[in-house]
Amino acid sequence: MARRKSKKSAKNSSKTPFFNTSSFLGWALKWAFVAALWAGIFLSALCAWYAQELPDITQKANFERKNSITVKAADGSVIARYGEIRGNSITVEEMPAHLVYAVLAIEDRRFYTHFGIDPFGLVRAMGKNVIHGRYVQGGSTITQQLAKNLFLSQERTFKRKIQEAMLALWLEYELTKDEILSAYLNRVYMGSGTYGVDAAARLYFNKDIKEINLQEAAKLAGLLKAPSRYSPLNNPGLSKERADIVLNAMVDAGYIEKEDAENFTKIPPVPTPKPTGGNAERYFSDWVVDGLEDLIGTPQEDIVIETTMDSKIQQAAEEALLKAILENGEAKQISQGAVIAMRPDGRVLAMVGGRDYAASQFNRAVQAKRQPGSSFKPYVYLAALEYGLRRDDLFMDQKITEGRYRPQNFGGEYYGEVPMGVALMLSLNTVAFQIAKLVGPEHIVDTARRLGIISKLNPDLSLALGTNEVSLLEHATAYAALANGGGSVFPYAITKITGKDGTLYYQKREDRARRRVADAALVAELSSMMQQVLENGTGQRARLPWPASGKTGTSQDSRDAWFMGFTNEIVAGVWMGNDDYSPMKNVTGGSYPADVWKQTMLAARGRYAPVRTNASIGDSFESLINRFTGSDEEGDQYRYRREAQEEEEIRWNDGSTSRIPANSDYNN
Repeated sequence: MARRKSKKSAKNSSKTPFFNTSSFLGWALKWAFVAALWAGIFLSALCAWYAQELPDITQKANFERKNSITVKAADGSVIARYGEIRGNSITVEEMPAHLVYAVLAIEDRRFYTHFGIDPFGLVRAMGKNVIHGRYVQGGSTITQQLAKNLFLSQERTFKRKIQEAMLALWLEYELTKDEILSAYLNRVYMGSGTYGVDAAARLYFNKDIKEINLQEAAKLAGLLKAPSRYSPLNNPGLSKERADIVLNAMVDAGYIEKEDAENFTKIPPVPTPKPTGGNAERYFSDWVVDGLEDLIGTPQEDIVIETTMDSKIQQAAEEALLKAILENGEAKQISQGAVIAMRPDGRVLAMVGGRDYAASQFNRAVQAKRQPGSSFKPYVYLAALEYGLRRDDLFMDQKITEGRYRPQNFGGEYYGEVPMGVALMLSLNTVAFQIAKLVGPEHIVDTARRLGIISKLNPDLSLALGTNEVSLLEHATAYAALANGGGSVFPYAITKITGKDGTLYYQKREDRARRRVADAALVAELSSMMQQVLENGTGQRARLPWPASGKTGTSQDSRDAWFMGFTNEIVAGVWMGNDDYSPMKNVTGGSYPADVWKQTMLAARGRYAPVRTNASIGDSFESLINRFTGSDEEGDQYRYRREAQEEEEIRWNDGSTSRIPANSDYNN
């Protein structure tokens, strides 16, 4: 009996199902298998659905380089044309081997072994993105990038990624690896309006592509990540840093010896030529073209871009900045500057990214980030108004003697008990510091974010004195939100894009109602306070024959000087300084930047209709100001004594000034 039972038991055990549902593990495996099966069916159906469009899409392939781009100002005049620098279409066999190796090492090392999609690269990229908690690396292969450039728009959708993957497989089937790589290198965007490695070699090195050396090849490969940021002309320091990364990647991949890389990494970056002035409108047009692919993808014909540039304001801004630098640059140690003018709705009217475009295409209006100094204080005071304070609330302006952080007023002058509005007018550091302690740095960060500041802001007390770096574009955007009464602003420059046959690629939509980011009445109160900066405070050199609001700003040791301001028609911002962070000689925001701002605003007068803010401004502040600007005997002690009041300086309790480390690279 025992034997029979044993045989029966063995017989039954041989019929045990693959998934033993009597255990939890078996149950889990069973349903995991079912879920995977259905997921595979769903994914196959989805791919089949998206694949229906592929025959039409693949008929639109264009293996030639980009067509010409014409950029026009708002009045129809031509700002710039791109595509005149024509490189030759060449195969990878004709390219230097070290260029091909450089591109493969940094972009797609398994290019010649994968089938168009690199699973290992995808897993690696996903892992890094998860570790960093944000998108830091993509997993697209060169084939996928070519598929996107040839056939698809730049929209970031699941559908586009699926089609991109299928098109990559199709390209791998239709073309050889060398043909794919050749097509990619002949049409990839390389910055400053150039497409293809041959055109880039001619632009950046004045050489035929066949003549470039190993370091130059590394610089070209480095451009693929961010053409504007790593341009050898825009930013030689960052270009070399990126090239060194490429060279090390080539060593790691076994393409070159370590000694070969070290020979080039020891070479210092080529210095930027001395600026001479002119052609500044190209900063504007480059900014427009650099964002073109994200807007419409890859056009298959010559296109015309109509923009918001106002030629008169652009010219006035260029001339004012160049004049200020040429006349004062040597004596005051000023080598660079930038200007932006826009409407309160974000319509960019003028952009000057530097003194001389021919010498440096680095756009300081967009790419550079610098300390705004006291030009950041309007965000602090708006946070104070939101907190419940009012402009006539009194603060004690006196030397701070407690705590580790002890900011001082410029020149060591203190005025005793002063209203908050006067403190802004005179740019008193001690009061801004007290406000930050009272309302909290986090509230100030939140206020600045809502207005349009997107750079990293550290929520500490020094924030109130403008120690966090911002770009001129985002700073002007935030001031535009103040100019329109507290509505959200997104800066834009393109109004229309058409093809040579009239094809409409893009049309700017009519402005929708702006999302409110700040209370209109509080913004109006702040604007009234900022008017006194020009009338009686640190910005008197920027005073206009009509009402305007503004704020000066100077960072430590005069390394940065700003003037930011607006009317109900125009917003403008000016920055002056040096690319290497070296200090200027007693240059403040209330001096030459104020002059440049004023000339820009004078050129804009009457060209645009005022913006209604739906908030009235009371007159009660006028009598308050009179008490502190010399209208009575008591007010003499508060009278603004210096021409345009030399701007504030941050000092530590040991009397030493905090410094920004000098850097040969641009802060990008």
